[in-house]
Amino acid sequence: MAQTLIDLASARLGGRAVKASDEFFAPKANLIQPGRGVFIEEKYTTRGKWMDGWETRRRRGPPDHDWCIIRLGAPGVIRKVTVDTNHFRGNHPEAASLEAASGSADAWVEVLPRAPLAGHAENVFPITTELRATRVRLNIYPDGGVARLRVWGEPRPDWTRLRAGKGPIDLVAATLGGVPLMASDQFFSEPLNLLLPGRPANMGDGWETRRRRGPGFDWVVLKLGHRGVIETAEVDTTHFKGNYPESCRLEGAESLAVPDDATWRELVARTRLGPNRRHRFPVPTAARRPVTHVRLSIFPDGGVARLRLWGRPVPVE
Repeated sequence: MAQTLIDLASARLGGRAVKASDEFFAPKANLIQPGRGVFIEEKYTTRGKWMDGWETRRRRGPPDHDWCIIRLGAPGVIRKVTVDTNHFRGNHPEAASLEAASGSADAWVEVLPRAPLAGHAENVFPITTELRATRVRLNIYPDGGVARLRVWGEPRPDWTRLRAGKGPIDLVAATLGGVPLMASDQFFSEPLNLLLPGRPANMGDGWETRRRRGPGFDWVVLKLGHRGVIETAEVDTTHFKGNYPESCRLEGAESLAVPDDATWRELVARTRLGPNRRHRFPVPTAARRPVTHVRLSIFPDGGVARLRLWGRPVPVE
């Protein structure tokens, strides 16, 4: 699993499309929804063909382009963007650019100069700025439709403030930079779902492996958002009823190159799980040492909706 960037703009992460110059044919909120968008041949609205994306009317005068502002679900550094024009063919924009802002004022910085777009395609562009962005503005030239916008990056929370807090925080939360590095299996759904905010929507909103027909067990390795001491683990099997794991185990490591030089230490011993419930497991006091990575093992297979690792961030020594 090589992908360590997350979509900072995703609605599932808390992203929100806040304002657009126009959304006559299809609403701006579609831009940050999961998936690539669908196409239903015979579906129309009172304004024309229904499209699963953001689509503006045909521009007949100035200004020369349309735009949409998105508040990111987590502030972070942008590494690449995907402007997906899936199912937009004769109505896609001819070009796009992207601006980013780091504060509440509209001090926009261009991070992607105007670049040509292909219709019905995932248009991927690298970003080289180190700006810690909180919002982005997608500009399309001159008008048209975009199915999805993906803002791939690394969350950059305010760890100085978080370390000063009195209560424990979820050290593996995706909004704080937690990310899956590798997994034994992700046949039905991906492990990033484990780290997303909020309650799981359904059985597809978790990590689920295929049915194991041989020996062994499934596992996922996760990088914490910050080095820290884990005090309580929450393993949530909500919506998993006939397919929850029989049991789980949690291990931790402090390492720069997991799994190559990792020495795994047990944080929570193998413990039975039940269906459709939230389990809270305290980490024994003797095991509460700083870790940077964790490995969740499930026996023998199945689905977990969310993993929360409540603890306290500690500075890197």
